Amino acid sequence: MSPSAIQAPPAVRRARGAVVVALLALVALGLAWELVLAPTGRGTWALKVLPLLPLLAGMLRHRLRTFRATSLLVWLYVTEGLVRATSEGGRAQALAAAEVVLALLLFALCVHYIRLRLPRRARRSPAATPASEHEA
Repeated sequence: MSPSAIQAPPAVRRARGAVVVALLALVALGLAWELVLAPTGRGTWALKVLPLLPLLAGMLRHRLRTFRATSLLVWLYVTEGLVRATSEGGRAQALAAAEVVLALLLFALCVHYIRLRLPRRARRSPAATPASEHEA
């Protein structure tokens, strides 16, 4: 276990664990969908989950930039799920809806983790803004 993982506060470790579980669930859903549950073609669409796998190493090391990258990358899966949920039917439509839900959950968990890790002074609050911005 890395030293940073040992020193992380319990809330940060729990948040990281939730993000990792959501990421693995999204990967499992993508693989099961394209290989077993509602395959399209020869299963080559299962490769769509490959960009998610390298993120796991950075998450396990509490790399903040990995969580930021994940919060951006996840929108590709939301978009794909929305398109397929509205253009396909049957089991594929339900799987696409599940992908959207999992991807949005992953985004929300990443944002939560990032907010836990950022120092409080880095967040903007109304008290920290200059008076000239309030008047405009």
